[in-house]
Amino acid sequence: MKRTLTLVLVSLVAGMAIGWLALGQSASLKKWQKGKGWGWVWGKDDEVGSLNEMTDASRLAALRVADRGKTYDLGVAYDRTSYKWPGHSPGEIISFRTPEGVKRQRDLPALVNDNADKLAWHSAALFISDNVGTQIDGLGHITTDDDNHWYNGFKESDWGGNWGVRKADATTIPPIVARGVLIDVAGGQGVDALPSHYVITTGDLQQTLAKQNTQLKPGDVVLIRTGTLRYWGEAGSDHAKLAAHDSAGINLEAAKWLVQEQGALMIGSDTSGLEYGPTEKDAAAYREKYRSFNPVHRFLLVEQGVHIGEFHYLEDLARERVYEFCYFAATNKIKGTAAGFTLRPIAIR
Repeated sequence: MKRTLTLVLVSLVAGMAIGWLALGQSASLKKWQKGKGWGWVWGKDDEVGSLNEMTDASRLAALRVADRGKTYDLGVAYDRTSYKWPGHSPGEIISFRTPEGVKRQRDLPALVNDNADKLAWHSAALFISDNVGTQIDGLGHITTDDDNHWYNGFKESDWGGNWGVRKADATTIPPIVARGVLIDVAGGQGVDALPSHYVITTGDLQQTLAKQNTQLKPGDVVLIRTGTLRYWGEAGSDHAKLAAHDSAGINLEAAKWLVQEQGALMIGSDTSGLEYGPTEKDAAAYREKYRSFNPVHRFLLVEQGVHIGEFHYLEDLARERVYEFCYFAATNKIKGTAAGFTLRPIAIR
């Protein structure tokens, strides 16, 4: 009897502790306001945006979500032939040094030809866009209005240049450790992938969350699955299949609901652009309604300081119905770049 009572008390304390951790994640948010979101609230010199909300306590709480230690690779393999949004350049990976080539290099005889092991090496030179493969858009990626300003009012005339942006580039994206939530919209609708130009609404997100029995919390990284990347194939070579689904995405109202009402820290998806892409027939009316061809990008990056994750591979998570996990991502620190590109974020459960 005494042992049973002890076990009950331990269970109650553990449950309360978990509840306190969950409450602590939202209670610790310093700048987010329900109904408003974030905005430019971190001071005139800030280049980080909503990711400032991460703390040692929130990262520790996110790590505690992982109770099995299983990892899920959310990055896709990339090469020069990979599918991409047409507004970005393709990448070229060039063999810069090869074993055969360096051994013919006459100015390197002692280094290469005069060693007993005949040691040589490979290295590659890259000519590549900073918006390819699995990526996280930096806050300097999107500009708006005649002065071409981006997040926090940084202007092209002040902070642009021929060697990349000098404010809010990808190097300012801190290592991201947060609770991640998958919203499997395609799975919730019983399809392999959402059709072209499918508008993911707030209602779609709410219905999917209810079906998954998943609850969002302020400070979450929210990843939305359309099913597009099930067709990535060999390094994104199935262009026709990818293009048939890549234009599905959230509308502006859904983005506002996630940030202003749910406190999303970052929003990502398995497409090249996260947001809904209108048909050619609807494009003009869409631009007139929202004053932009990318209103979700403008709202998240410029107005709210919320980073966007693109081409995140979510198939494994969806197949195993893993809807809550610890999300970790760290971008390459290349100054001036507008996005952290060809990344390998992971989900840990």
